[in-house]
Amino acid sequence: MSAQHKNQVRIIGGQYRRRILKFPDSLALRPTPDRVRETLFNWLGQDCTGMSCLDLFAGSGALGFEAASRSAKKVVMVEAAKPVFNAIKSNKELLDASNIELYCGTAERFLSTSVEQFDLVLLDPPFATELLSQILPQIASHLATDGHVYIECEQWPDLNDWQILREGKAGTVKYALLCRASAD
Repeated sequence: MSAQHKNQVRIIGGQYRRRILKFPDSLALRPTPDRVRETLFNWLGQDCTGMSCLDLFAGSGALGFEAASRSAKKVVMVEAAKPVFNAIKSNKELLDASNIELYCGTAERFLSTSVEQFDLVLLDPPFATELLSQILPQIASHLATDGHVYIECEQWPDLNDWQILREGKAGTVKYALLCRASAD
């Protein structure tokens, strides 16, 4: 393998551990770094057995494939960009990941047509947009009772309806695991 690691990501845990996934060139793609993914899955106890997960801005697929690798019952990966979606589809086939379902379309469209609820929702939208602020309020109706939401962003959006359980920072990227705020 060459020293060039551009446009690829390595799965860090579970049954697909050490597998390399490739994705196309895109300025909007910013795969979650290994260290941040490791932290997230440590927070989740390393195991996603029985969980239903939604990777709403799949991009490289790093977060969704990581959840699938850790025995999630189902991972729905949503991606609007056709070339990026096709790469995710190829990686799903490469891994023979039967627990992954793919949806080619926008996050907004998926949320408006789906009635599913998920144990874990992964939100890592393009940073140069207001998508996180727009989508986060819509997530509650798609979240299982004791479900969690993982977010990555440069600046925290309005988190009035959410409680930060764990948080971290890597460079300019903030990340957190959220749950619904309790109504005291």
